[in-house]
Amino acid sequence: MTNVIERETRGPVRFLRLPEVLDRTGLSRSTIYVRLDQGRFPRPVSLGARAVGWLESEVDEWIQERIAASRDGVA
Repeated sequence: MTNVIERETRGPVRFLRLPEVLDRTGLSRSTIYVRLDQGRFPRPVSLGARAVGWLESEVDEWIQERIAASRDGVA
């Protein structure tokens, strides 16, 4: 079984900070955190004592899933 770190390090890894996540998704900060609590958005990674970032690949995958769901008529 491949763990997340091995899977994610096959290509370049880039962290997105919250402003870029908001820009890419079109969601508000509060919506991001509500969806995190619901398990409906990728979890951020701790970058330090007071900093988190999202894996670009996971955010991109989430966006693609939303596109596919909207094309299938599922919201």
